[in-house]
Amino acid sequence: MEDKVNHPSHYTWLKDICGIEVIDITRHLDFDLGNAIKYILRAGHKSEEGYDDTAKEIEDLQKAVFYINDKIKLLNDKICAE
Repeated sequence: MEDKVNHPSHYTWLKDICGIEVIDITRHLDFDLGNAIKYILRAGHKSEEGYDDTAKEIEDLQKAVFYINDKIKLLNDKICAE
């Protein structure tokens, strides 16, 4: 039975390929980059009621773009403040 809290399959699928889970990567990144990677790596691997699989994959990729754009904004704001 899948452990949906500690090891959901949409985050652990990499373990079979390379021996790591998504959290093993994201815990070493800041908030924005960690979330972007999380959504990129789960895209196409998570189903959700009310979504077809393609719509869910698109949503996850849009979330990744949101976090990448937020990181870019923070870096630009930092440059402007200097």
